[in-house]
Amino acid sequence: MSFSKWIGASLGWSVGGPIGAIIGLALGSVIDAMSDGNRSPFLGQGNTKQQRRQTTYRTRPQERPKTQSGDFEVSLLILASIVIKADGKQDQRELDFVRQQFINMYGKERADHAFKLFKNINQQQIPTRQVCMQIQQMMDHPSRLQLLHFLFGIAKADTMVTENEVTQIYTISGYLGISSRDFESIKAMFYNSSDNAYKILEITKAATVDEIKAAYRKMAKKYHPDKVIHLGEEHQKGAEEKFRQVQQAYEQLQKERGF
Repeated sequence: MSFSKWIGASLGWSVGGPIGAIIGLALGSVIDAMSDGNRSPFLGQGNTKQQRRQTTYRTRPQERPKTQSGDFEVSLLILASIVIKADGKQDQRELDFVRQQFINMYGKERADHAFKLFKNINQQQIPTRQVCMQIQQMMDHPSRLQLLHFLFGIAKADTMVTENEVTQIYTISGYLGISSRDFESIKAMFYNSSDNAYKILEITKAATVDEIKAAYRKMAKKYHPDKVIHLGEEHQKGAEEKFRQVQQAYEQLQKERGF
């Protein structure tokens, strides 16, 4: 599959707005020669008013359009670039983590295409707020939680999450419309501390057994892999990991509390 056909077949709402501009610029140095000489469709240049309404991030639709696998993919690439540069340096282990995750999710051929695009995205200055606004308006909440989980994985890839990285991810999560409780829940999945199980379940140590059980049911529903099934099988592994962490947190509290 050629590079242009790979990227062109998998994008929906992300061809417009600031994401479309970033992808268009990145494609400029890597995309296959267009046989018909037309401009790349990833610059967000709709031909009609209706097309522009469909692709611009400034228009909040009554219902979010379906997020395709490619929309999620390019969102990951752009946000990954922001996080990797948060501490002022690019650690090779973080770059390797991004590449390996894409290989795990998409296979080597597609991952090669994605990483080729990523290297060009990584050379740009990313307007974090504008990009996140587009994602927040167009992507469903479970998919945004999955993005956040991936970003913490990148930060942890070099074995140490710096304060700058945490601050950057927190800023991103706020722009994405993710609550501080959800942020702390996912963050706790990447740390070891005595109260992690409570944080993952979004409760305090003062919670009763009934409250723990209720929290588990709520979080199991929130992080269930079926919530992101529309993104394709390639994203189920990450979703299953979050779900597994919720189960482990609950089992840990069962042992500690004896219920």
